[in-house]
Amino acid sequence: MTANIRVTIWNEYRHERKSPEVAKIYPEGIHGTLAKALSEKGYTVRTATLDEPEHGLTDEVLENTDVMLWWGHMAHGEVRDEIVEKVHKRVLDGMGLVVLHSGHFSKIFKKLLGTDCDLKWRETNDKERMWVVAPGHPITEGIGDYIEIEHEEMYGEPFGIPEPDTLVFVSWFTGGEVFRSGCCYTRGQGKIFYFRPGHETLPTYHHPEVQLVISNAVRWANPTAARKLIRGNTPALEK
Repeated sequence: MTANIRVTIWNEYRHERKSPEVAKIYPEGIHGTLAKALSEKGYTVRTATLDEPEHGLTDEVLENTDVMLWWGHMAHGEVRDEIVEKVHKRVLDGMGLVVLHSGHFSKIFKKLLGTDCDLKWRETNDKERMWVVAPGHPITEGIGDYIEIEHEEMYGEPFGIPEPDTLVFVSWFTGGEVFRSGCCYTRGQGKIFYFRPGHETLPTYHHPEVQLVISNAVRWANPTAARKLIRGNTPALEK
């Protein structure tokens, strides 16, 4: 039941307030658009933004979040390290994390993956054809062979990430580049999904198949089997 999955959508919410072009596409912010889409699919959704106290990620919010979405771009450096540490611990303890587009450079994603997460990019509104390379994976449910996005920012290889546990999507762009656009990881008890599309000046998050992938990813990342782990000095089981 999606209603039992508690989702927090985190967005730095800077482009939408600084750029009329972005505000026209996302009048309630990228987080608002995603919240509406996920709420319509039955999830219990709240949002949090960079300029709220504690970036909106209080202990209470984190403890009541099953899956977090993360979108950031121009203000990665303003995210406080102590908040990153708290999110990191929650992921290791089982909270799911879906990292979107330019969130690849976020502190939390780089900390969890342990690499620079750098890549090639170009803002020329290439056509993107995102191929499903893991048919049958839960994140691809309801998707055909590919998703086509008429205008998107190009991301290109090499992408500075560890080898994914599962590679779900590979994108091709009209400029000729390819990119690993859907990558699954496990860190501790938490599931992580990186999903590439979503440049702020383009209406990508209104695309129904993009919304479907994000919904599927939330359901996949839900911590259904998380439990408190016993660690440290422990007594022997046998006499």
